[in-house]
Amino acid sequence: MMVRLSRRVRFTVQPNGFAGGGIGAYFELDAECQGNPDPATGYLINIKHIDQAVRDRAIPIIESAVRADPAREPASHMPDIIDALRAALPGLTRVRWRLTPALSVEMEAAHMTKALLRQSFEIACAHRLHVDALSDADNKRLFGKCNNPNGHGHNYRFEPAVEIEVDTNPTWSPADLEAVTNESLVARFDHKHLNLDTPEFGQGGLNPSVENIARVFYDILAPLVRDRSGARAALRSITVWETEKTSCTYPASATR
Repeated sequence: MMVRLSRRVRFTVQPNGFAGGGIGAYFELDAECQGNPDPATGYLINIKHIDQAVRDRAIPIIESAVRADPAREPASHMPDIIDALRAALPGLTRVRWRLTPALSVEMEAAHMTKALLRQSFEIACAHRLHVDALSDADNKRLFGKCNNPNGHGHNYRFEPAVEIEVDTNPTWSPADLEAVTNESLVARFDHKHLNLDTPEFGQGGLNPSVENIARVFYDILAPLVRDRSGARAALRSITVWETEKTSCTYPASATR
């Protein structure tokens, strides 16, 4: 039976090189391995082995980058990190470096010329779930409290996942993603009543379910990422969280 095992390692890096004090950078690194577990132990690999490999092989690369070349784009370090880990973790399939709680860069071991840049954003919106073709009674039965005539609100979180080319001088950076997302989505939808203030979900538009919001956001952002990067970056997917318990990713065909 084939399984995927993921392990997260948390660590800090002191930019000045001293281990004793001062303000350090805090990171997390996810390592994913795939294979067949040992039939006797049930283990694919001992997680202590993953921890040790990350601390011995990957963290020194990150420490060196933070101290010697902090302006270099993090994605350009990912091939070195994967090469270093693969020697100790033969089943390694992907690595995700979480630079902040809202920003990460990820690379698949089988595709080391590309990386996946993910950044989270937040907006506050009101909406009402209602389908004009249905009766008021059917809408109330189907959508319950979400059919409240005056609407209700959510603090939505959404995360575009952009595939970029790996380069020491990339044409698409986290700053680029933040700028185009703020301009095209945050400024457009934040603090809006989706049914009343936006053509996408207004009269004759789509019902503002989390599924439709994810699709609309993707359709708006994808061509902008492509055009502004000179086709060197592509929006692979976008995930929208309506609550911490409910999210939708579009398109579903995109890999994680």
